[in-house]
Amino acid sequence: MPPGGRMGGPMGGQYLTEEEKKNQPKVTPELLKRVFSYLKPYTKQFILVLLCITVSSFFSLLPSILTGKILDDGLMKKDFKMLLFYIGLSLLVTLFSSLIGVAETYINTWIAQHITFDMRNQMYAHLQKMSQKFFTSNNQGDIITRMTSDIDGVKAVITNTFSSILSNSITLVIAMIAMFQKNWILALVGIVIVPLFTLPTRKAGKQRWKLTNESQQVNDEVNGILNETLSVSGQLLVKLFGKEKYEYARYENANRKMISLNIKESMAGRWFRVILTTFTTVGPMLIYLAGGILMMKYDSDLTIGDITVLVSLLGRMYMPVNSLLNIQVEWIRSMALFKRIFDYFDIPVDIKNADDAITPETVTGDVVFEHVEFSYDESKKILKDINFTLNAGKSIAIVGPSGSGKSTIVNLIPRLYDVDSGSVTFDGIDVRKLDLTFLRNQVGVVSQETYLFNGTVRDNLLYAKPDATEEEMIEALKKANIWDFIEKQEKGLDTEVGNRGLKLSGGEKQRISIARIILKDPTIFIFDEATSALDSISEKKIQDAIDPIIKSKTSILIAHRLSTILAADEILVVKDGTIAERGTHKELLGREGVYRELYETQFSKALMEEETVSELEKYIWGVQPGDEPHEDE
Repeated sequence: MPPGGRMGGPMGGQYLTEEEKKNQPKVTPELLKRVFSYLKPYTKQFILVLLCITVSSFFSLLPSILTGKILDDGLMKKDFKMLLFYIGLSLLVTLFSSLIGVAETYINTWIAQHITFDMRNQMYAHLQKMSQKFFTSNNQGDIITRMTSDIDGVKAVITNTFSSILSNSITLVIAMIAMFQKNWILALVGIVIVPLFTLPTRKAGKQRWKLTNESQQVNDEVNGILNETLSVSGQLLVKLFGKEKYEYARYENANRKMISLNIKESMAGRWFRVILTTFTTVGPMLIYLAGGILMMKYDSDLTIGDITVLVSLLGRMYMPVNSLLNIQVEWIRSMALFKRIFDYFDIPVDIKNADDAITPETVTGDVVFEHVEFSYDESKKILKDINFTLNAGKSIAIVGPSGSGKSTIVNLIPRLYDVDSGSVTFDGIDVRKLDLTFLRNQVGVVSQETYLFNGTVRDNLLYAKPDATEEEMIEALKKANIWDFIEKQEKGLDTEVGNRGLKLSGGEKQRISIARIILKDPTIFIFDEATSALDSISEKKIQDAIDPIIKSKTSILIAHRLSTILAADEILVVKDGTIAERGTHKELLGREGVYRELYETQFSKALMEEETVSELEKYIWGVQPGDEPHEDE
């Protein structure tokens, strides 16, 4: 990425604009309903959690009430047996409450793990349905962040926020009931200050919301840098261009922004806790004052134990209020995470099965493009009025300058993208009407950029055909001219290929990739610069091996080497998104057109370097004497 480029959202340290503030997500009933819909499958477990919280909250308050008994019936009356009894009862009640709390934590964690499991599966399934346009237009770091840290944040909401709201609410209600039952006058005196707790909450919530969004955007930026620069290919590029210091500085800058935002996010709303702490001290003092007045001036029957119980219960009531106010801030922060996740869920799937998708019983492999137009965005047309027919068992080579739209054409066949207008048909049926799985099973693509999964050779082959026998795999490897190499390895088919196949050479990776497609045995073979990573000898052997298959299958070849192009029944020349020329090699060379220009500037040079036009190759590719161009052509 060039200096100054953007990888995530807004740069850290900036603040939301007024427009962004106006449009920031709101905690609406619809959003809450959607959040709670994930709890619905676990209603029984949630009810059990609610029961545990209620019992635990009730028993957790009993020691406060028993404190009055310890003072009045034990210490004040000097009754040692009653003192021991109430102390022992308090300890047992506390132990029981703690055990119930352990059970509640386990069930709550179980629910949280299953909900995040559901969300990750839903997110992954949704992303799998997205077209290639989604992945080319969205930052990979942002996608990974939503799948990982955002959903992990949801887990914290379920395990902490939801249970805290329930626990603190129930504790607050029970504490208030107990206080009013003990002495309603002192209860009113103690809780009169509680409403003042709510004043700073709104401001703190807004601040936390803003900082959470900024923090997540910078986190996307950091993840994007890591994904780019710590991948094997990324590290190779960094080293070859000597950009270690530049990339370190870029990462350090993003990381520094994370420090600043994390500190701000951690401190957001903390200032109002100073006020809350003061309020929690004032309340008990008011009870002591009012209780003293009642006892001294009005000869109330209040005891020291009663006042102590009220102060203790007030403290137990202030704690839930304080927690609920803090939870409100955390709740707002959590809703921001939910909103980010739901934003991805709400992205419509632009390529999907039709309601009446067709799965043909028989397949031949005819492909027809009719008046096809396509663009990745509205700014530029990539393909313009593309028309051609490829009959079953025939092959077409597509050539043209870089960026002319060659790969885009073949990507429309398996519906990696959909046409803007016109149609692509497979055996006379518009590909948009075919079942997607069926359609993509009919197409095998070998591209210039080989991708092997981290695992063994066997694993990568079985990806194409899970039920393939070892004999079938070996046969495919032989046809791809790679079995001799695999056979010599100590573990044979179980040889590890490494991350993205980095333990293999480029040619070895490509040949395993070709073997994988051969094993898949699709109706249509697409070779998109597939042999560009191979030397001339390996290329020729592979072409010899797959030539019988290509002759019986519909095939499309995108290539820069003449030997590959000559194998095709027809050549399409693409320039600026249109088919500029079509015909055989000999026909196209006879014209003063794009193909001849390409031949003179690219193909002929490749021929000279690789000695492709040997007498042997002329025989192999069927180039008859007189077919090759003369100097005056």
